[in-house]
Amino acid sequence: MRIAFSIFVIIHGLIHLMGFVKGFGIKDVKELTLPISKPFGLIWFIASILFVIYGILFFLNTKYAWLFGTITVVISQAIIFYFWKDAKFGTIPNAITFIVIVISLGSFLIKSEFTSRVQADFSNNNTFATDILTENDISHLPALVQEYLRYTKSVGQQKVKNFRAEFAGILRSSPDDKGMNVSSVQYNFYQNPSRYYYISATKMGLPATALHIYQNETATFQVKLLNWINVVDARGEKMNQGETVTLFNDMCIIAPATLIDKRIEWEVISDSVVKAYFTNGRIKISAELYFNEKHELVNFISIDRYETDGKSYTQYPWSTPVENYQMINGYLLPSKGKATYHKPDGDFTYAELEYKSVAYNLDFPQSD
Repeated sequence: MRIAFSIFVIIHGLIHLMGFVKGFGIKDVKELTLPISKPFGLIWFIASILFVIYGILFFLNTKYAWLFGTITVVISQAIIFYFWKDAKFGTIPNAITFIVIVISLGSFLIKSEFTSRVQADFSNNNTFATDILTENDISHLPALVQEYLRYTKSVGQQKVKNFRAEFAGILRSSPDDKGMNVSSVQYNFYQNPSRYYYISATKMGLPATALHIYQNETATFQVKLLNWINVVDARGEKMNQGETVTLFNDMCIIAPATLIDKRIEWEVISDSVVKAYFTNGRIKISAELYFNEKHELVNFISIDRYETDGKSYTQYPWSTPVENYQMINGYLLPSKGKATYHKPDGDFTYAELEYKSVAYNLDFPQSD
């Protein structure tokens, strides 16, 4: 779709060259019956160049392409109004272009909120110590967790105060849904636990954006079709609890070094399972961590998370089986994972994700 629209915009821009050609007398253009002066011919030329540039900026998904496109459409439409008799049909591609610009603006605004939250945490919530994680630091942990930290190469590296991760994969809204392709960027901070998760997706050819925010023990989750139409708007105590589970899940899978956190209590269940209780302020959640004989964490199960569409909240066991451990930025981590609700009528795996990148202990946000 991005390529097709970019080509559409560029072709629309090149058509504007007809006004330039006639205005400068380069060639007779029968489609344009009204006289065009050289100054107006130059404006037609400028509009053409602007459309070509906008098409390229849109294809490259640049941050302010929507603003450049808005200026371009305004100039083009002003010309069309002036030469309405000959150019009125140019309003149709301009209208299509403007709709795409509005959708792009919605994405920009959502991403701006994500970015501003992240930047605020880099300024105010990023002073955790990052000295080297030692055997003494992990000595209070259950043996299974100690072995997991050694296996992931967390011991001997810096303690983790934050991370940035990128994922790609598939999300489903129902068990029979084929799913939509998604890409995501997230930042987690651990001084005052927070999590910011931005998702871009395409559903039936239409763009959609989702934003998870977890900060100060409060969570929201919004999904917007066409980047403007709310299809999910989840918030409240159950959402706060559920996202605390998600935050702890990230600690276990993406940032194992954070498992030394004093807000975690441990209980040994068996020789391959431990139970953890994580407390963030007034919220306390629990999860069971399952390990294999190689000391890999292979599953995480919690009963404290809710499936929600923003209107109803239903509590089911939630698991995130992971696999395919690989070296990722110095750590041996699972590169693939799923998220599943275990319902009475059958399991519902709504997410399948893979790492694209992970970076730890950043001092400022990356370019997103």
